Amino acid sequence: MALLARRQSGSRRRMLADINVVPYIDVMLVLVVILMVAAPFVNPSLVNLPTVGKSSRAPDRPLEIVIRADGRLTLREVGKELANDLPGAVAAIKKRQQARKDQPPPVVIAADKDVRYDHVMKVMDALQKEGVARVGLSVKPPTP
Repeated sequence: MALLARRQSGSRRRMLADINVVPYIDVMLVLVVILMVAAPFVNPSLVNLPTVGKSSRAPDRPLEIVIRADGRLTLREVGKELANDLPGAVAAIKKRQQARKDQPPPVVIAADKDVRYDHVMKVMDALQKEGVARVGLSVKPPTP
């Protein structure tokens, strides 16, 4: 805003180029306060997914739950089938872990890539409810 001002002694006019920044400062302070109040309510949605390159060597004798593309489930241990349904698989895993309390066998879920995510989550939920601690997902290294 340019204002014209008169001097007391003469009739010469000059331009005053002053900007009133107080309203801008007030607006910025209000925005800072709003951000400070809202910041604790924002949950960061970081998902740390493992990559195949970081995966370690597979355990020697894991219990393997195989979920096929059609949804069928099989529990295997070193090539032999132990159960063909989820309740039977969970009971067999629990029995094996109670037999070796010093070092319970790990459980690996090997699901077909076309299996619905819901099927894998149901298996993981059932294992968690029974207190199975060492559960992993089987991955295939990329082919060059």
